[in-house]
Amino acid sequence: MPSDPRMQESELIPHLFRTEYSKIIAVLCNSFDLRHLEVAEDIASETFLKATEIWGIRGVPENPTAWLYTVAKNKVKDYFKHNAVIERQVKETMKLNDIETALDFEFSHQNIADSQLAMIFSVCNPENSTDAQICLALQILCGFSVEEIASAFLTNPETIKKRLHRARVNLRNGNFQIKALSDPEVRARSESVLKTLYLLFNEGYFSKTNDQSIRKDLCFEAIRLGLILVGNALTDTPQANALLALMYFQSSRFDARTNDRGEMILLEDQDKSLWDRGLIERGNHYLVNAYEGKEVSRYHLEAAIAYWHTTPTGGGKWQHILQLYNQLLLIEYSPVTALNRAFAFGKVYGWEKGIEEAEKLSLNDNSHYYSLLGYLYTRVDIDRAVGYYEQAIALTRSRVEAETLRKEVRRLMGDI
Repeated sequence: MPSDPRMQESELIPHLFRTEYSKIIAVLCNSFDLRHLEVAEDIASETFLKATEIWGIRGVPENPTAWLYTVAKNKVKDYFKHNAVIERQVKETMKLNDIETALDFEFSHQNIADSQLAMIFSVCNPENSTDAQICLALQILCGFSVEEIASAFLTNPETIKKRLHRARVNLRNGNFQIKALSDPEVRARSESVLKTLYLLFNEGYFSKTNDQSIRKDLCFEAIRLGLILVGNALTDTPQANALLALMYFQSSRFDARTNDRGEMILLEDQDKSLWDRGLIERGNHYLVNAYEGKEVSRYHLEAAIAYWHTTPTGGGKWQHILQLYNQLLLIEYSPVTALNRAFAFGKVYGWEKGIEEAEKLSLNDNSHYYSLLGYLYTRVDIDRAVGYYEQAIALTRSRVEAETLRKEVRRLMGDI
């Protein structure tokens, strides 16, 4: 770790905020009723503010996570002892003995896991719209900013702010509570929960809101939450296992996906010796578990595609991938899936056929559409390839992606 304590603090606190802030909120809400969500958020925020102040002066403690939990617990006690106005509100629904009992909570591993699992299913309540459930869960459970949520939904921040406000009002007015999960609740809310983790992982795997092309913290947070799901008998579903397999397969290529300058490296150009075989094996494990059920979801198909990407070339690999994309489009259409299918089509039937499939999509406001055409035309017409890459550069919001495409343009023009 860096020797300069200020540098240490500046690196550590944002990391801990991402990984611990939502845990603190979940445990507090589990102990003190979801109606007091804003109170839990305030206590968690004050805990990190105190860390910023104290650690900047005294340095980072030996166990910073335990320090945060202790401060949060103390702030809860202070809150109930000294905030008379709020305490009267709490007394309307909780007896004094209940409050004293609740104050005995601990930030144990099991309590954190149980609280976060209960929290995400409480937030993903069908009385809110699916989009509102996902936005609220991303903010509360995963620590997303409004801008990050807007990027994940490909919409503007004002729309997300309004959506979050309405969802929070519904939580308060609906008297929602964190409670023990039941099988009907799991069935009703699983789709929103899984989509939330899927969006969380994707935001980390290729961030549009940050100059870093890969934000490992977000990806491994999504995996951690996925492990909580499969670790509980009620939520250990084939779909949850398939999503976890997908995330492990994708994560296995972290170290090979960018170079030392942060530029993206295409899958076919990656150094496969850098792929994490341990993560691939975990992906294989959860993929096998996923197919123990009869249902085949989008997560099954995406995980199977990711599996084929981790296998050596040959043996009809791209035919398998193309067939999986065909099935995926039948289940749920998306521009990204359609573009990936066009690429696989080109791999199987030749680049000219791939170009024909891609051009049928006419995704004229999509940077990935033009970058795919640029890639495909590289084998056919260099000038047109450069033109498409330049259109992709003009549309992308990712600095890393733009620089990667510029480098490819320079290479095609003979400047590299």
